[in-house]
Amino acid sequence: QVQLVESGGGSVQPGGSLRLSCAASGNAARSDCMAWFRQAPGKEREGVAIIYSPVGTKRYADPVKGRFTISQYNGNNMLYLQMNSLKPEDTAMYYCAAGPSSLRLCFYNKMNYWGEGTLVTISS
Repeated sequence: QVQLVESGGGSVQPGGSLRLSCAASGNAARSDCMAWFRQAPGKEREGVAIIYSPVGTKRYADPVKGRFTISQYNGNNMLYLQMNSLKPEDTAMYYCAAGPSSLRLCFYNKMNYWGEGTLVTISS
């Protein structure tokens, strides 16, 4: 049963923008806590942005603050990541994840469902 499917990755030049999308279904679609992660070649997976939609709480990793924006639209079970001013160090596989529907438990290490990822490459 497919739960999370990412799209929107691609190759852009430094300074460019991309918008990643994540379509949620099944149990993942009922989650109020969702996040984006990324994993660059040779590095560990890291949390990029997380959102708890009922109260609009959002948190960002320091390297992406001011450049990335996470948003969620429950009406169509979609999660987005708008990425602006992209840098070569943003190159990575980006993953969508869904966690427990609790603000108290809405942390990167509490995710229950994962997508298969979409590749983002920033290069001139």
